[in-house]
Amino acid sequence: MCLCVVVFCLCFGLVQRFTQRGGRRPFGISNLIAGFDADGTPNLYQTDPTGSHTSWKALAIGRNAKSVREFLEENYEESNTAEEKGDEDAPIKLAAKALLEVVESGAKNIEIAYLKPGSGLKMVPADKVAAICKEIEAEKEKDKARGKKKKST
Repeated sequence: MCLCVVVFCLCFGLVQRFTQRGGRRPFGISNLIAGFDADGTPNLYQTDPTGSHTSWKALAIGRNAKSVREFLEENYEESNTAEEKGDEDAPIKLAAKALLEVVESGAKNIEIAYLKPGSGLKMVPADKVAAICKEIEAEKEKDKARGKKKKST
């Protein structure tokens, strides 16, 4: 059994016990638990304060999570892996695009971390996040310009 699944089951069991026993308050947080199976298959699980749990391909929790989740539902593709697209930053760009949908001040309020099989959690450097956000903003401007040209013709 994958270590991610074991950790998930332990966390879920603890949350469930606190939720169901009298005299105890439920946990007031949601958790995202990410990891990989032995064969490298990614797993993402969410627990919430009610004690329920779900498995996801991509998810956001917190303020404005609904907007980000809707963006991910529309734009997430199974082929977003680096090997298939030939672009190692594709998943990071997708995360940045999703966050830019709800973050007002751009890259300075965005932090992105990622997992790869066989290595721990890694933070994307702030300068790289800023460069990716700048690239996304430039793409948006080009799309707006194309839209105006099509309307005028």
